[in-house]
Amino acid sequence: MPNYYFDIETTGLDAKKNKVITIQFQELDRTTGEAVGELIILKEWESSEREILAEFIKKTKILDDYPFTFVPVGYNLNFEHNFLKERTALHSFTPIDILNKPSIDLRPIGVIMSKGEFKGSGLDKITGKPMDGRSIPEWYEKKEFDKII
Repeated sequence: MPNYYFDIETTGLDAKKNKVITIQFQELDRTTGEAVGELIILKEWESSEREILAEFIKKTKILDDYPFTFVPVGYNLNFEHNFLKERTALHSFTPIDILNKPSIDLRPIGVIMSKGEFKGSGLDKITGKPMDGRSIPEWYEKKEFDKII
């Protein structure tokens, strides 16, 4: 029953038009939250969106019937959910539905840390990460892939 750090990057906010360009996941210790596995970053620019989705499904076994096979830990998992569900269906895979299985979304903590405000409650505020994902589509377009990961 492993938990996994989980995040994706996309070329925009619309799951019908924009594509998934990275899928990142890493096994976490269920008790401490410390990383216990290697950080895996699947990159669309090294293969294709279809290929990284297929590899993600294979490596994580996320479509298994057992609900605790892959427990994602992330920020605003609704975003990941919408993209995974839409993009897997587009590529003729069984749609991935991460919100109807166990998951740990850190967004409510971000909102609390932002004094109850959604505005300004991004993951960058929790982690001290110097930027959010707004620049990623531009970097992708310019092929500045090292800035994305």
